[in-house]
Amino acid sequence: MSFFLKRLSANAALADETLEKLMPSDAEGFDSVLRESMRYSVLSGGKRLRAHLVMEFCALCGGKTEACLPYAAGIEMMHAFSLIHDDLPCMDNDTLRRGMPTNHVKYGESTALLAGDALSLYALETLANNTYCNDTQNLQAVRLLSAYAGCFGMCGGQQIDLQSEHKQIAKDELETLVNKKTGALFAAACELGCIAAGNDAKKRETARLFGLTTGLAFQIADDLLDLHASAEKLGKTPGKDAESGKSTFVSLLGETEAEAYASSLCKQAKELLDVFGDSDAKESLCAYCDFIITRDH
Repeated sequence: MSFFLKRLSANAALADETLEKLMPSDAEGFDSVLRESMRYSVLSGGKRLRAHLVMEFCALCGGKTEACLPYAAGIEMMHAFSLIHDDLPCMDNDTLRRGMPTNHVKYGESTALLAGDALSLYALETLANNTYCNDTQNLQAVRLLSAYAGCFGMCGGQQIDLQSEHKQIAKDELETLVNKKTGALFAAACELGCIAAGNDAKKRETARLFGLTTGLAFQIADDLLDLHASAEKLGKTPGKDAESGKSTFVSLLGETEAEAYASSLCKQAKELLDVFGDSDAKESLCAYCDFIITRDH
């Protein structure tokens, strides 16, 4: 296993352990089904890339791992919320996620909707209650994730996505869509790591740009995988974007040019890290840039 994959695996294990501890239990009670539904989506695996970025940027800025773990868990909760809602019949109407039935298929649309809502709020509560960071850091973290997940970030990007179906939108409009819908949470993850380490505004801005740049490359790679990978590899239904008439970088630029654009973005992202000193975290983040465009699922 490569240096990067070992580090990603270790960080994913830490994220899973933290989430298991922090997620509400599915004990008896009238709301037990809701808590079970929340846990189902959050604890269903995944690469934990957003949590990984929180931890790596915290390490890059000289912070301690335990300080950033609640932030890493919180962003994975927010990501799970977005996936639950994205899969609903009123959105992408998907039945498979991470190789398992989507939340609304297993628990019904109403419970899935509530689980997503509850997770988005519990994510912010988790950030606010981080006992390893001070109140100022936690306030910054809550403000940041609220902004990136809300109408000016992820939710806003989803709305643009819905309105762009069966239309061919321009490249700059597509970049805006992706920066909001996909890139916002990646940028938030990178900045949250800096906040946990108590780092300065300049390095936070670099982290933000790294998240947006790699988020864009990540989405292009996803567009390419959606064309060629199987449901078994993807863990979700392939070909949904084409079926829904969505604009993608592949439909806009063609496969070859889209691949070249993703590669150039990853090169830019690596160059952004030049402001940081050499470290295992920096090496890992550079390898992450390569992983984005070479992964097969």
